[in-house]
Amino acid sequence: MSRVRVGITMSLDGYVAGPDQSLDDPLGKGGEQLHEWVIELAAWREEHGMEGGEVNASSAVIDGSLARAGATIMGRNMFGGRGPWEGQEWNGWWGDEPPFHHPVFVLTHHPREPLELTGTTFYFVTDGVESAMQQARDAAGDKDIMIGGGAQAVQQYLNAGLVDELRIDLVPLLLGDGERLLAGVNPELKLKPAGVVVGPRATHLTYQRA
Repeated sequence: MSRVRVGITMSLDGYVAGPDQSLDDPLGKGGEQLHEWVIELAAWREEHGMEGGEVNASSAVIDGSLARAGATIMGRNMFGGRGPWEGQEWNGWWGDEPPFHHPVFVLTHHPREPLELTGTTFYFVTDGVESAMQQARDAAGDKDIMIGGGAQAVQQYLNAGLVDELRIDLVPLLLGDGERLLAGVNPELKLKPAGVVVGPRATHLTYQRA
């Protein structure tokens, strides 16, 4: 059965990006440190066309997530750029061979034709999170739908009650400021613990909708 899952890395003080995000520094000051745990994994490196890497307790978390995914939804900032597309109709942060290998639906206020790259097509959705979800469900079939981030996209889907599972990859890093994962989320949201995996650089906390 298809499920809607969030998998996102967060600092110990609750941030998924550092302060002063920009096109030159999309994760903000110190934000790149959030993802050092996954960049070292062989599973992640293989998906990005890279060699080498480690196999450790975190590997099963990434392997399972990749195997189950049939579609991804992400916010505009996670794809790349801000504002109208004119003059910046590029491939975002993902290059010519994105690692997804399934349809990706990008939440945006600015229309754009689908972008077809090697193994991945990006669709730009301008009519809201529920429309993106329905398109993702149609594309994913019986596989899972991943909400890739950033924080605003995750918040919208949590508030809409559309997330079945939330996995926080918690790293022992203090950013001090930036973009909080759960800012603005309805405090009446009910979650229950569903699992913990302790890796050498991150602790993976899984919660399910109660």
